[in-house]
Amino acid sequence: MYGSRNGLSYHGALKVSGARLTGRTGEKAVLRGMSSHGMQWYPRFASVESIRRTKEAGANVFRIAMYTGEGGYLSNPSVKRDVINAADAALSLDMYAIIDWHILSDNDPLANVESAEAFFEEISLLYANNPGIIYEICNEPNGAEVTWAKSVKPYAERIIPVIRKNSPEAVILVGNPTWSQDVDICAADPLGFENIMYTLHFYAGTHGAELRGKCEKALDAGAAVFVSEWGTSAADGSGGTFLKQSDEWMDFLDRHDLSWCNWSLCDKNESSAALLPGAPENWTREHLSGSGRYVLGRLGAKSQGTYD
Repeated sequence: MYGSRNGLSYHGALKVSGARLTGRTGEKAVLRGMSSHGMQWYPRFASVESIRRTKEAGANVFRIAMYTGEGGYLSNPSVKRDVINAADAALSLDMYAIIDWHILSDNDPLANVESAEAFFEEISLLYANNPGIIYEICNEPNGAEVTWAKSVKPYAERIIPVIRKNSPEAVILVGNPTWSQDVDICAADPLGFENIMYTLHFYAGTHGAELRGKCEKALDAGAAVFVSEWGTSAADGSGGTFLKQSDEWMDFLDRHDLSWCNWSLCDKNESSAALLPGAPENWTREHLSGSGRYVLGRLGAKSQGTYD
C-alpha cells in the first residue's frame, strides 16, 4: 500500500541517485498521482477539493498541465494564476506538484524558449528551494525536424540553469522527441546536470512492449525515468479503457519503481478522462469513469484493482 509514509513531509527534498528517485534519507521515493488536463479548460479539477480526493485514493503527486499553445499560456498568460493556485493546493495537502510547460502544437521547444526562460525564472523564484515543486520543462516535443541533439537538449541546457539559479537542488523532468517516447536517445546523450529525470509518455491502447524496451534500455544506461503522463486509452484519448494492456504497463512500472501521473483528472468526453461528463469539482466515486476507477484503484495498492 502507498500509505501515509509517501508524502512531502516524509520524503522531503527529492534527489536523483543513479536511475532512482530518492527522498531525503536516501531511501527510494516513488510518486504516483494524476495529471490535470489543460488548465485553460479544466481549472476546477485542480482545486484543493479535487486534488484532495486523489490524495485520499493514495496519490502523493499532482501534475499541472499548463498548455503553452491551444489557447494556453502564450496567448493567455492569466492561466499562470490557476497553475500557482493548483501548486499551492497540492503542497497544502502534503503532496508534490509538477509544474508542466505543456508544449504540443508548438512542437519545437526552442520556438518559445525566451517565454519559457521568463516563466521558469518567475516560478522558480516564487518557489525557491521549495522541496515540493518539480519542474517539467517540455511536455512532448514532436515533429520530424525536432531531434534531441538539435532542439530538445539545447533547449534544456538553456532552461535548467534558469531554474537552478533559484532552486539549485530541484528535480527537473525533461521531455524528448516523438511525444516523449525517445527516452533511450536521451540516455545515450545525457544532460550534464544533476537531479535530472527524462520523461516517458505512453497510452496503453497504442504503446506496448517496444516502448517498454526503450525504457529498459534507458534504465540500463543509468538514466532516471519518470512517467509524467500515461493513459488507459489509445494515444488520441479514445478507444475505451484498455485494462489488460494497462495492467502490463502498471506491472512494468511497479517492477522498476517508476513514478507516474495518469492523464487526466477532468470530465472531458473521452476514454482517458478519469471523471464522467458533468462531474462536479468535489467529485466522488460515483463520478469516476472506467479509467478513473482503474487508476485510482492502482493508486491505492500495487496489486490489480479498481476504485470501488
